[in-house]
Amino acid sequence: MTATRGFGIDIGGSGIKGALVDLEKGALIGDRLRIDTPRPATPEAVAEVVAKVVRHFAWDGPVGITLPAVIKKGVAHTAANIDPKWIGTDADALFADVLDRRVEDIAMLNDADAAGMAEIRFGDPIARHGVTTLLTFGTGIGSAVFQDGKLVPNTEFGHLEVDGHDAEKKAAASVKDNEGLTYHQWAKRVNRYLTVLENLIWPDLFIVGGGVSKKSEKWVPLLENRTKVIVASLQNNAGIVGAAAAAVEGIEH
Repeated sequence: MTATRGFGIDIGGSGIKGALVDLEKGALIGDRLRIDTPRPATPEAVAEVVAKVVRHFAWDGPVGITLPAVIKKGVAHTAANIDPKWIGTDADALFADVLDRRVEDIAMLNDADAAGMAEIRFGDPIARHGVTTLLTFGTGIGSAVFQDGKLVPNTEFGHLEVDGHDAEKKAAASVKDNEGLTYHQWAKRVNRYLTVLENLIWPDLFIVGGGVSKKSEKWVPLLENRTKVIVASLQNNAGIVGAAAAAVEGIEH
């Protein structure tokens, strides 16, 4: 029998969010819990918060967890907007230990990959055909690329060099807030970033997500790219949903 409920945790540069997930609808069950990401965001400090979130929901099944990092076989190989001590950390083993689970019951994924998987499964059916690129705009920029619904894991297109700068240092949603940019000013930067990316990989569709997708009407209509842009249907909950589904199905990259 296929599980109809799962549990996902999305670790970001500013917040750690967790919730129960209805895996038939691709929707959260009840409210999510968000706790600020600790400073510094070391593996031990983050694991402590994750344990607190899981305890809050009294969840005793498999747990899907996202990190803003390249993840291969449960090991973090990069660290974007989290402490560099994550690099080389066996995240599977760390979370299995702190959550008192078997390693097999932990599914570690890159945060944008998890969000993309949720959008492909539960979002607009148009995303399942051709080359689809999901981009999450938050503390940084996460990317997930799909060919006919199949993920190419661990793309790091948020770190493309655009006009001499790491793209996310100019076009992440956090930059808009930190520099006090208007939506028009920030949309120009996003537009420039998308232009560079679309000239590199020629996608058929961009899906834009992250916290700023809740205000999509203020900036998405300002984009002038040739590639069709749609807003993530799960908005900022996509990572949680994708992580929960991965945990139940034993998916890990």
